[in-house]
Amino acid sequence: MIDTACRPGGAAHADEGFRVSFSTAFARLVAVVGGTARVARQVTQGSPAPAWGDAPSIPKARPQGSIPTLKMPTARGWMPGQAPVAASGLRVNAFATDLDHPRWIEVLPNGDVLVAEAMSMDRSPRSLFDYAMVSTMRRAAAMGVSANRITLLRDADRDGVAEIRETFLDNLNQPFGMALIGDTFYVGNTDALVAFPYTPGATRITAPARTLATFKPGGHWTRSLLRSPDGSKLYIGVGSLSNIAEQGMEVEEGRAAIHEYDVATGAIRIFAGGLRNAVGMAWEPNTGALWTVVNERDGLGDETPPDYLTSVQDGGFYGWPYCYWGQTVDDRVPQDPAMVARAITPDYALGGHTASLGLCWLPAETLPGFPDGMAIGQHGSWNRSTLSGYKLVFVPFAHGRPAGAPRDILSGFLAPDERESYGRPVGVAIGPDGAVLMADDVGNVIWRVTGAG
Repeated sequence: MIDTACRPGGAAHADEGFRVSFSTAFARLVAVVGGTARVARQVTQGSPAPAWGDAPSIPKARPQGSIPTLKMPTARGWMPGQAPVAASGLRVNAFATDLDHPRWIEVLPNGDVLVAEAMSMDRSPRSLFDYAMVSTMRRAAAMGVSANRITLLRDADRDGVAEIRETFLDNLNQPFGMALIGDTFYVGNTDALVAFPYTPGATRITAPARTLATFKPGGHWTRSLLRSPDGSKLYIGVGSLSNIAEQGMEVEEGRAAIHEYDVATGAIRIFAGGLRNAVGMAWEPNTGALWTVVNERDGLGDETPPDYLTSVQDGGFYGWPYCYWGQTVDDRVPQDPAMVARAITPDYALGGHTASLGLCWLPAETLPGFPDGMAIGQHGSWNRSTLSGYKLVFVPFAHGRPAGAPRDILSGFLAPDERESYGRPVGVAIGPDGAVLMADDVGNVIWRVTGAG
């Protein structure tokens, strides 16, 4: 990690070591000040109950001002023999280890598992608080040098562990989403939708990329992809540049939205907007509806507003930046009453600041004892007093909609004192053998979950 890896050798390295030490100390100072403010808020307000479900109790917004709560565990990784805690009746094993910040998973028809390895690019801070935030993100292994590649994993002997590993694509630009349609392989780089020719069974692509659409980089950098069931469309998640459009709406044009790309014509349009950072997407097969998980805004309290899981309507608007959870106005933002009136209330709250990223439809009995539902990789919070997320959870569905309380699939990613994280869940997919695969970008592992039997 950049915060702790100081190399000897000359004045330049000594100066670098001073800057690193100062940034770490400053981050901790701001965290302490923010924590003190947070404790004062808790004394006067009490700890809110988690905002989950289709009718969540969302506390009144209490803007945190210029010193918001800043809490993020130091990335430690897994010790030999250590693993997440699987729910009763399940077991977990490492499908692949020693990756470089694995974020997203795509399973090809021949059973090959592709993993996008990328991360937030290190950058210069823009303010004193941003200086502390950048340092904190480095310490949490959430920012640094991006691998910018896609790795192919193959479990040829079907023992649940990939023994073949190849670099499938490299020299990409923060790759994230992946999709195969026919003989074309699509990648969501942070700045573009690109395409490559694909031959079944190939372990490497060397052909140059074709750029099909461009996006503004920066801010929320991930570009998730989901192909339509008939393969005629691609859906692309593009997050906002900022928290609440504090740099103006002009720079947010085309962002905070899900785009629809027509494979045959190359036409692209905004399918739905007002989605601050829609990352994971999945189809609910009984209704054919598109669903997504969305990371909501920061700075209003531990549970305000909650991240959410929602169906996505063509032409729908979901509130960002003007309002949240329907028409709850964010007073920090210059308002547009007409847009507030259009805002759709999401379907299911996932708790405040859980950073729900991964999303995968699990048919009933994919995991024993689990009905139809969605598996959600919760990357974990930073802007709250008690950490949330850091789990792989399951939301049951019935008749095409969420139907009940969430259940844990994997937990144990945080140390009991919340000072360290062993791992952080991200992308989720069903593997070639029907097991559930989950990317862990701090542990640098792809975990595999099956029934305990």
